[in-house]
Amino acid sequence: MTILIEQLPVEIQADETNIHHAQNQKELVLGDGFAVPQTNAFGHNFRDYTVESARQQGVEIFYKINHFNQTYDYVRKMRVEYAKLDKAEMSIWECCELLNDVVDDSDPDLDEPQIQHLLQSAEAIRKDYPDEDWLHLTALIHDLGKVLLLPSFGELPQWAVVGDTFPVGCAFHDSIVHSKYFKESPDYSNPAYNSKFGVYCEGCGLDKVLMSWGHDDYMYLVAKENGTTLPSAGLFIIRYHSFYALHKSGAYKELMNEEDKENLKWLHIFNKYDLYSKSKVQVNVEEVRPYYMSLIEKYFPAKLKW
Repeated sequence: MTILIEQLPVEIQADETNIHHAQNQKELVLGDGFAVPQTNAFGHNFRDYTVESARQQGVEIFYKINHFNQTYDYVRKMRVEYAKLDKAEMSIWECCELLNDVVDDSDPDLDEPQIQHLLQSAEAIRKDYPDEDWLHLTALIHDLGKVLLLPSFGELPQWAVVGDTFPVGCAFHDSIVHSKYFKESPDYSNPAYNSKFGVYCEGCGLDKVLMSWGHDDYMYLVAKENGTTLPSAGLFIIRYHSFYALHKSGAYKELMNEEDKENLKWLHIFNKYDLYSKSKVQVNVEEVRPYYMSLIEKYFPAKLKW
């Protein structure tokens, strides 16, 4: 049975990239091979939410709920709960196959199963960066944390799985989508959390910063705690690919250390493929599976705890 992540309004659904700004039109070619399409699979501009619509209103409601609930205490609680890794035991590819049953109906650029988006991103990067096999695998697995939407992983609400991510424990930046709704957050008026650095210090490193809970941080925890040998840039991409306030607006750079700054360069590369590679032309899963299975064997144990 296909699980549709419905398009709002009652459950308030939203994809992690629902509000991302349309990319600069002059960025039309990535690397040496991948040409950026002018429009998405439906003939519309990528991530164009400037037009008033019922959908846009629903997305705004999603972020209102998200910004109220994603507090410092909530994130700490969820990280403790999911750090137990007691939801399942399976391979990376088995998790990929679970995403065959997930079609994110709130994604404005594609209505195909999530595994197709992962493979499209990975194959596009593979073409332009053939020697960076770790980056191919990172693209394949970056959204696997969306299994949090499924019953066996807690069936979390949309606001706790998808949407743009942001730091908690310090002041909310104006560049975060619908930042006006942070005024309703319990953390907004808490002096421990509402200063520029809050509970952190300048240059502390993003690994010391708690991010709003969702599929990004969950997959990061799964990969790290299961002993992946992916380079730090791979883990950085997995954990922060929805952190648009950082990699699109340049916010929170004062919290970064030198390693973060180096890894951010790779995230900028990855993000363009993540955003623009979505297509109605499907990747032949069985054809590319042997290659990605070899990468999974190289960088991960046969079975992981989730």
